[in-house]
Amino acid sequence: MRFLPDLLKTLAAQTVGDFAVLVVDNGSTDGLCDFLREQYPQIILLRNARNLGFSAAHNQAIRYALERWQGEDMSDRFVLVANPDLVLESDCLEKLMAATVAHPSVGAFGAKLRRAFGENQQDEALFETVKSDLLDSTGLRARKNRTVADRGAGEMDTGQYDDHPEVFGISAALALYRANALADVRLQNEFFDQDFFAYKEDVDLAWRLQSAGWDARFVPEAFAFHYRGMFGKERTGLFERIRNRRGKSTLRSFYSNRNQWLLLMKNEQIINGLLSLWRVLPLELARVLYTALCEPKNLRAFWDALRLFPCMMKKRRAIALQRKRSSRALRRWFV
Repeated sequence: MRFLPDLLKTLAAQTVGDFAVLVVDNGSTDGLCDFLREQYPQIILLRNARNLGFSAAHNQAIRYALERWQGEDMSDRFVLVANPDLVLESDCLEKLMAATVAHPSVGAFGAKLRRAFGENQQDEALFETVKSDLLDSTGLRARKNRTVADRGAGEMDTGQYDDHPEVFGISAALALYRANALADVRLQNEFFDQDFFAYKEDVDLAWRLQSAGWDARFVPEAFAFHYRGMFGKERTGLFERIRNRRGKSTLRSFYSNRNQWLLLMKNEQIINGLLSLWRVLPLELARVLYTALCEPKNLRAFWDALRLFPCMMKKRRAIALQRKRSSRALRRWFV
């Protein structure tokens, strides 16, 4: 409730109106459902009794959309995934939709996300949104060590990425997916992997879309603002990064560590894995060592990843059947 009303206002103000809004409530207790019934009765509400996680909740919404569109042209239907802590410029959807027409082979589109800051956060009456020039995401950038991050996060926006629209994938903070692309990489009833629960599920989906032959595109003309970067510039020094990591929630670290291993189990091709092993293995060993020394309670993340190994292998075989791009074609994205 702190953020969603502002997002809904910006959706209502969009210059295109041919869309429906669906909210999935993951067992909230802050009055959201009553607010929606009173203020936005036209919005479709799916309510869960408990928190099912980012992946499962979004899968509910995507399945709902695809089932409604059965028999229609799925290449001309789109699912916009949006975090609640966003505000969209009024022509954001119009710009994104224009890109879908110009690039019919692209499966995922992303706006330019800048960071929003909240002033007077403790006072609802005085709360004010400050839209900054700091970038939050211009798409996902994959590295040779198999870590994936938001391109440009924490940098001042000087248009440095505007001429580089092809990206590995799109952050699910705000991602427009072509419906037939989602259907193409569907695994049983999953689009986002529900075993991930939360964190890096958008990276997994981006990797699978690339593997299945679907490109991703950054649309710099489309703007939105995200509250994720509330504390300004990224910490880049070694000790600053360690301090930043230790300040994050234990649960977030657990899912981040575990899901990194799940990503590799599911998606890394053997030849690419062997070629990158000298980069990946030291990093993963360092990840385990750091966790053992600084977050020993989170060592269970790696055991949990190993527990899920049989399930990931089953999904890996299904992904291999969907694959349309070679190891070399995928390798070019890891820079």
